[in-house]
Amino acid sequence: MKKAFLLPLFVALATCCGLALAQTPAAAPDTSTPDGLVKSITADVMNTIKADPSIQKGDINKISALVNQKILPYTDFQRTTRLAMGRSWLTATPDQRSQVVEQFKLLLTRTYAGALAQVRDQRVDYKPLRAAPDATDVVVQSQIIGQGQPVQLDYRLTKTADGWRVYDINVLGAWLVPAYQQQFAEQINQHGIDGLIQFLTQRNQQLASGK
Repeated sequence: MKKAFLLPLFVALATCCGLALAQTPAAAPDTSTPDGLVKSITADVMNTIKADPSIQKGDINKISALVNQKILPYTDFQRTTRLAMGRSWLTATPDQRSQVVEQFKLLLTRTYAGALAQVRDQRVDYKPLRAAPDATDVVVQSQIIGQGQPVQLDYRLTKTADGWRVYDINVLGAWLVPAYQQQFAEQINQHGIDGLIQFLTQRNQQLASGK
């Protein structure tokens, strides 16, 4: 993946996968509308990154320790993983599903934590939401404005009994889920679901050791 994609994709993943964290209590995100949820979480992401030097340096331990409390309640990462696995999700055991979800989440966290140091004076502009009043799956469109050309950044959300939840993101026309579908399929076809888990686990170990 090109380096130019790291910052916008990280900001998106911060929302989608739980990388954005706050040191002080913040108002609960507005989950009643899809754009309200995205705007409130993204504002918290940007403000927190700018205010916390340790997060800017990619303190993965700090990020991981607070992720469950601060962000995951407003995402549907299991849905993200299920879509990335495709039909293989149906044949996976509950334990296998749990392991893939956890290792996939950890992989994305470790992969993009280093992009935190690049966040400085960017701002986010949102396009008007175009969705029917009774829609249950929508896309919130936005742009990252900073140095250089604006970067497209869109969020796909689903409506649940607990409000709207983010489950996929689009950076410069590339959606997160399809980007991983082929890689997951190749691993599963060659080595099975346990092979995918092993692949993700080994990659996380490599990233943890700085490789």
